[in-house]
Amino acid sequence: MKFAVVGTGVIGSGWITRILAHGHEVVATDPSEGAYERMLKQVKQNWPYAEQLGLAEGASLDKLSFTANLEEAVKDADHIQENVPEIESIKDQVLTEIDAYAKPDAMIGSSTSGIMPSELQQNLKHPERLVVAHPFHPVYILPLVEVVPGKQTNEATTVKAEEIYESIGMDVLHVRHEIEGHIADRLMEALWREALHIVNDGVATTEEVDKAFTHAAGLRYAQYGPFMTFHLAGGEGGMRHMLKQFGPALKKPWTKLIAPELTQTLYDDVVNGCEIASQGQSMSELDQKRNEFLVKVKKLAEAYWPGDTASMKKVTK
Repeated sequence: MKFAVVGTGVIGSGWITRILAHGHEVVATDPSEGAYERMLKQVKQNWPYAEQLGLAEGASLDKLSFTANLEEAVKDADHIQENVPEIESIKDQVLTEIDAYAKPDAMIGSSTSGIMPSELQQNLKHPERLVVAHPFHPVYILPLVEVVPGKQTNEATTVKAEEIYESIGMDVLHVRHEIEGHIADRLMEALWREALHIVNDGVATTEEVDKAFTHAAGLRYAQYGPFMTFHLAGGEGGMRHMLKQFGPALKKPWTKLIAPELTQTLYDDVVNGCEIASQGQSMSELDQKRNEFLVKVKKLAEAYWPGDTASMKKVTK
């Protein structure tokens, strides 16, 4: 199968790494100045982690090619992954061009983190072949992809798209009903809003908020999500007991939901807190440590997930 990756920033380079690691050919395209050099540098930095997770037979960086010409990149591709900036006017223009240049049976996936697929389909001649396929950074390590069909996406397209993503080692989360922000980002956004409130109200520093998560919920969530975590919190009675015991607490005003105003003071507190916590390490050094950590955690989590991963992939289909 031949893939085209449109937009070669952090997410695009992540897709390229993952696809190459599974033995496929990739044509990448990006019109920005210096895009090829930046992409190649990033993919080469990503490659050792793909190797640690295991390469498919025939996987090679030699299967990567680049062109600044969008039509040239997508015209022969079987699957096209779009990763341009999260600005609707830009996405609309690029997807319209992809739709015009791609062969009739080519699939189109958009990596948008928040735009609904029906909005992206509006100006396409073949809207039925587009789905949102939202990955998570780093794409070459984290396996989840949210596949979201739009109003004009046909069922065959959705099934085919999920098969394609599973073929490159991804765990598909089929989002049944399109919604802004999809699923995972909405959950993370809720946590992010509350974290900002806690810092803004002077309750804790950014480092203390991070510790509250990494030393408790974060460790649990690497194995179980919020529902299974609270199922265990109910003891022998499981979720039945947990909801009866702690359900009333849901009415208490523990969370604020609406994000605080991003004042200059809050801005400075958050930025300074993160820079202090970085302890002088460069972003590249932090990135490398995160990748090494995620590879180990992913392997460990897979060994302890309840049930087998194959059955988990089918849960929401």
